[in-house]
Order: sequence, then structure tokens, then C-alpha cells
Amino acid sequence: MENGKLLNMMLDDRYEMLEVIGTGGMAVIYKALDTRLNRYVAVKVLRDEVAKDPELHADFTNESQAIAKLSHPNIVAVYDVSSSDTADYIVMELIEGITLKQYIQRRGALSWKEALHFSFQIARALSHAHSKGIIHRDIKPQNVMILKDANIKVADFGIASLENRKREAEGQAVGSVHYIAPEQAKGYPADARSDVYSLGVVMYEMLTGILPYDGDTPQEVAIKHIAGECTPLRSLKPDVPEELERITMKAMNADIDKRYSTAMDLMRDLEAFRQKMLAIETIFQDDTASFRSVAVNVAEEEKYQRRRARSRRVSILSGVCGVLLVIIALFIFLWNFWIADLFKDAERVVVDNFVGENYQTVMNDPENTALYNFMPKWANEQDVPEGQIISQVPEAGKSLVADNGKINVELKINVGSMTQQIPDVTPLKYQEAKLRLSELNFVVELVPEPSNEVTKDYVIRTNPAAGESLPTGSTVYITYSSGPEVKTVTMKNLVGMTEAQARSAISGMGLSYGPPSYVFNDDWEEGIVVWQNVSVGENVEEKTQIYLQISKGPSTPEPTPTPTQEPVNDPSMDPWAPPAEE
Repeated sequence: MENGKLLNMMLDDRYEMLEVIGTGGMAVIYKALDTRLNRYVAVKVLRDEVAKDPELHADFTNESQAIAKLSHPNIVAVYDVSSSDTADYIVMELIEGITLKQYIQRRGALSWKEALHFSFQIARALSHAHSKGIIHRDIKPQNVMILKDANIKVADFGIASLENRKREAEGQAVGSVHYIAPEQAKGYPADARSDVYSLGVVMYEMLTGILPYDGDTPQEVAIKHIAGECTPLRSLKPDVPEELERITMKAMNADIDKRYSTAMDLMRDLEAFRQKMLAIETIFQDDTASFRSVAVNVAEEEKYQRRRARSRRVSILSGVCGVLLVIIALFIFLWNFWIADLFKDAERVVVDNFVGENYQTVMNDPENTALYNFMPKWANEQDVPEGQIISQVPEAGKSLVADNGKINVELKINVGSMTQQIPDVTPLKYQEAKLRLSELNFVVELVPEPSNEVTKDYVIRTNPAAGESLPTGSTVYITYSSGPEVKTVTMKNLVGMTEAQARSAISGMGLSYGPPSYVFNDDWEEGIVVWQNVSVGENVEEKTQIYLQISKGPSTPEPTPTPTQEPVNDPSMDPWAPPAEE
């Protein structure tokens, strides 16, 4: 599809193409108005040369339908996918914001808190996509959009893999070489760990402001990825916490088996790091300098020397006080979080017996909740009282080391006729609503229904309705919008009508009159319809454009000139005749 070819056109009688907002090797992106739902959208239209490739076209259709199933706050939403004679396109959420790449270029290295904030959201988006079997294959800051509220959305799921196959067919390097995973650079297929690697490179770039690998040619950069020997992160940015450096370098480990195996594993480490930093910040909430020192690297001599060098620039008294504060704070921190544990045995807990007890009674006991992290599982047993605990894992009597001060215990509970109130899920998409109701241990059935008022994929109602109570384990039916109701029309015969009659018939059927063409026709007089693009009896959607050919009447041959009188036998008119005698 040539740049701007569809500009100012109405695509499929629905999307008014307003302006070109982006171009790429695979597609042209337009800002468009969805005239049915009266909202602005982004329409990514496949280029003509790609659409003509049967294999790429089939992959486009399959992958587009797959990514349309993704529904996550950190992923650009896909509203519609279509293949027609006019164009092959994807209709997406229109994002108002800038790319993460633009943000890094403007700001340089980001603070570790900003980098952590963005990294966690990207990992969360990848984890959701991977759970649906979708690999991005081209994670890079250019494909991450930062919204005005500082949240992010990952774009280009599906299209990235098509771009890679197109480049591969043209003999070009596959993927964005500065973020490519080593296995991709070697020509092996990408999996979830490849996306994790690319995210690790993005994290490195956010924290340092530069790429870990660069070179004069794409091949040189790819070889560096495979070798996996980049400049240590904290040698470039010493104020990056040591734990965050470890997480980043593990994510972008060139050895796929030493990398995080899933985006979820990466998320867990990022969240654990965040919680640890919050705890440290609480301890040193009135001492910013000490907090920064401990957060970056506990008891690191090099950091200590840098702190001393900075202290020389202030008064001796301030320097001495600062060092003393750091030493005291450091000792307190090390004692509470490390040294004290060396002088005592690991705390072990003998697991109590909860089988046979009432679940609510167990949960309401503060001694239990202080020692155990309960994870309920629900069952329906006829011979067991409602709310009674049927079994537990681990079993009672086991001696275990407390993890972060608590023991995880899974409890199997008989729900019996226990009831739950159905929440109002109408503001949600059906996928989110299903997840929320499932978490309340309801069985969920989905019922699609056309709607001109409710946006596609959003909940219309539940049965039973919100606010009603049901026994746990009961079925709740979610009726959601499948989009505007599509009405069909059976095409009538227009051939033989005058143009005015045909136009009136088309309008009466709820169809749209397309620009007609006019042709000479020996069998029909001028102004009569001689052809229609939709066959008689064929069912078409309302508002479909109908194209007609209108007769201009019989074609008239060019007239042959005829003499008005016999030719005059005048020798003077003959250029070859001899000259007349005087």
C-alpha cells in the first residue's frame, strides 16, 4: 500500500482515513475516524507488495486474528481485522504519547525508579501475551508507547514477526539488531526467552542511556550479542542499585538457559526488588544520603571512597558527620537484615493442623494470619459441613523454615451453599470480567450479542444481575457486545431499470450507490442499467456500495464521406496531365 494512497477515503464504508501518522516496511499507519462508534483509531494498512505475497498475506490474517484476542492494559488494543479487495488492515487503539525511545533520547539515562516502573509494565505485557502463545519478536523502545499518565503500552505484536519474515526473504538481518536475542541472530526461532532478552537490553539502555552493543555493521552488532560481553552496567552508572543490575544482566544473558525462563519470573524479581527498596526507604526516610548509599551497594568500598571524595568538597565537620551517619545507618541495616541472622538458627515453624476447622474461624485468628499465608481452594463435598477445611498442603506437623516470616499453606475448603455477591462488571471487557468472576469461584459462560450501544467486547449484562448472591461454584452468564448488529440485504435485479429507478431501489434496500460508469451498448438504449457488481439473490451487508454500468446507447460508426456529384473530367485537375497548349 503506497504512502497515503487511502488518504481521505472511506475504508469499508466505516473508517474515514484522515492522515498518515507512520510508515514502515510492512504497513502504512493512518489516523482514522470510526464513523460507527464515533471514535478516533489507528489503522495499520498492509503494503501492496506484502499483501500480494500469498504466504505473508495468510500469516497476516492468522496473526492479526490471534493478537486481536489480547486484552491487557499494557498492550495496544486491537479492535478490528479485515481483508478485502481494497486493503488488508488492522484497526487499533489510537495512542496519544511518545515512544520510550524518544523519551530516552530526550532525557538520557533514566532514574532507576523510572526504569523499574517501565520495565515491570513491559514484562507484564509480555507475560500476558506469552500466556496466549504470542511472541513479540521485536521488543525495543520504539515499540513501547508512554502515555500521559506515565503508564506504557506495548505495540506491534504480530506485525513484528511478519516484518522479520519479509526481511528474511529479502536477505536482510532479522529483527532490530541492537535488541536482537543471540538465538535470533544465529537464525534460530524466537520464543518467550527471546522477548525477555530484548527487554533486558531495553532495561540496560534505560539505566545507562546507551546501548550495550553497537558497531559499524548489523553483522558486527549481532556477533557482539552472541558473544555477550558488554560493559558492566554499574561501571557506567554507579548509582544503579546492585540488585537491579543483577536482574538486568540476567534478563540479557547470552546463554538462553541462564536467562529468565519467563517474563513472569522477571516480574517476580522486579517486584521483590521494589519491595526491598521500599523497606530500606522506610528505614532511612529522614536520611536521603544514607538511603542512597545503602540502596546502591551495602558496604562497598568503592562507593565509600566516592562518598569520601564528595565529602571533601564540603566542610570537614559536615564530612565527619555524614560519614558517621552512614556508618551508623549501615550497621543498623546490616544487623537487622544480615548480621543478626548469623547468630541465630533459621526460624522453623511446625505447621498447625487446620483440617476439620471452619475456614472463617481460621482466617479471623490474628495469630494464624501473622504466621501463615493462606491460599484457599474450593471444593463441593456433600458429607462435609459448609466452610469446613477438608485438607491442607503442607500437612500438619511438618517443620518448615518461614519464607519472609510466613509459611504458605494451601487450604481445600468445602463451599457447600456458601454464597457470593455478583459484582458489577459492566464497565469491563468480557475477558477482564470473566477473570474477576472466576477469582470469586464462579463458573463463567460467555454469550455474545450484537449491540449498537455497547462497544465491542464490553459487558452488556450478567445473569444473574450484579448485586445478587449465588452459591460459590454456580454459573454466571456474561453477555457481551459482539459489535454493531450486521443486517444483510438480498440483492434485487437492477438491470433494465433507468438510472434513477436503480438509485431509488438501492436506497430502498438500505445500500449505498457507488459511482456509476457509462458504456456504449448496442442492446440497451441510453440511461438503462446494463450491469451490476452484486449478483441477483446475493446477500450483502447494509450500506454496501453498489456499482452499476449505465448504457450510453448504441455506438455510432464514423460516417464515410460520399461525393455530392460526379467527378469532373478536367485534365487541369490532374497533376500528371501534360500542360495545356497555348
